[in-house]
Amino acid sequence: MKQINIGIIGTGWCGGIRAETCAANPVVGSLHLAEVKPERLAEVAKATGAKTASRDYRDLLKIDEIDAYIISATPETLHYPMTRECLLAGKHVFLEKPIAMELHEADELIALARKHEVKFTIGYSQRFNPKYAYVKKSITDGTIGKPVSALVSRHVTRSLGKKITGRTKLSPAAMEATHDLDFVLWCLEPAKPVRVYSQVNYGAMKAATGADIPDTQLITVTMDNGISFMINAGWSLPPGYPNFATTWIEMIGTEGALLVDDSHRDVVLNTTRDGMRLPMSSMPGEFVDHAYAGPMKAETVHFIEAVACDRPVLVTPEQARQVMEVYIAADLSAERNEPVTLPL
Repeated sequence: MKQINIGIIGTGWCGGIRAETCAANPVVGSLHLAEVKPERLAEVAKATGAKTASRDYRDLLKIDEIDAYIISATPETLHYPMTRECLLAGKHVFLEKPIAMELHEADELIALARKHEVKFTIGYSQRFNPKYAYVKKSITDGTIGKPVSALVSRHVTRSLGKKITGRTKLSPAAMEATHDLDFVLWCLEPAKPVRVYSQVNYGAMKAATGADIPDTQLITVTMDNGISFMINAGWSLPPGYPNFATTWIEMIGTEGALLVDDSHRDVVLNTTRDGMRLPMSSMPGEFVDHAYAGPMKAETVHFIEAVACDRPVLVTPEQARQVMEVYIAADLSAERNEPVTLPL
């Protein structure tokens, strides 16, 4: 196994987690950071011992020794142009979801990765959640028989919802349900989605922001083998632990059913200052001294090792494009109030 050098573009919440994970991994030789906020850049550079720290990501593109880039920048409109530049430079890329804003952009990025024969993967971190991996295993090894239907309900707090919607016009389907669309489509492979029906529901977010922002979005997907599944995703839970996320999964098969509680209610902290809190309850997870609670660290290590050891990535860009097509269809369906047929 050779050492590799990593460039991280964007060191906010997720980028900071990935930077610290890379800094602690012996496979990473040098770390190079780009972040537009000078205070955050200095903080993460100091914590990780970064070799390079710049406010302009293009400075990192000039560093030949960098083998791979992790792009954690926001707003999401930056994903396509940044990734395109990195792939054109012949570098491996890990990109936070979504893969792009338009399908033709995703197609171009996939073509560039193939042309330059580099690894290109998207950050659907929930595949690295052990509970989710167990659902996939139970289908693959036949424990619950042939899948018949699935349901996933995911909700996050409105503080996170306001943060997300304040920087992008993307819907709950694109920004929240996207994790679960990826997960269920992965579980049901090789079946393909052929029809999508979706509805949005308004409430707290519209009242608080004055903008046309839904609280939740319901998505029903029909596969080409007759299986159907539903995703309910939203971002309007009352205030709680910072970035609290709660999820419930039902996977029904011909020989059994698997019910997964990923609601993060297993650890409760009660203090006189803050009242009841649910620590370690964010979707990506967080560092707890020497340990890490959540899937994002494992996902980052997977990418590092895929590059260093020339292994395949778990999430392919083609799979990410399929997810994108489904959530675009969901938004079209909600707008038209009718089912949308795939492919678009």
